[in-house]
Amino acid sequence: MVTTVEKRQAISLKEFLASPETKPASEYFNGEVTQKPMPQGKHSRLQSRLAREIDLFAEDQKVALALTELRCTFAGRSIVPDIAVIRWQNLPKDEEGEIANRFERHPDWIIEILSPDQSMTLVMEKILFCLQNGAELGWIIDPKTQSITVFQSGLPKIYRVANGDPESLPMLPGLEAWQLSVNDIFGWLKV
Repeated sequence: MVTTVEKRQAISLKEFLASPETKPASEYFNGEVTQKPMPQGKHSRLQSRLAREIDLFAEDQKVALALTELRCTFAGRSIVPDIAVIRWQNLPKDEEGEIANRFERHPDWIIEILSPDQSMTLVMEKILFCLQNGAELGWIIDPKTQSITVFQSGLPKIYRVANGDPESLPMLPGLEAWQLSVNDIFGWLKV
């Protein structure tokens, strides 16, 4: 008996963007399409609360805006970060002066929250890609280990609840006055 494995044909970014959106969202890189995992309770809670907290601090000052599940297409890739934080001056606008629907640039700060079966390596690769293309800051929040890995210039730094890391997490420049620790973030899971 012969078993055949169907090889998926690579598609172009243009073909990908013309195809219908999926739920959960799909992402595109190098001809391959991958679907993000369905968010679960901890992921959803951390995503919505963190986006709200960022907006409470940054939006009124017109520093930045936190957008969840926003498709960002740039440098031949189309990604959907859990939270994309965009500096105010980088927000695309339409002809009415409203926020545009299409974002054809990198997020200034990319935040990913790991789902239970999600690959840390692939998420890390996405953040590094964003940093190589102009993003200033990246976070991977891991609910399982209650840790946050922060990517900026240089080596990543890991903050863990188990280590009792009381120091404030690095923020996007312009938001440094905002004090938030790994303990604060994982404290939001208590309901």
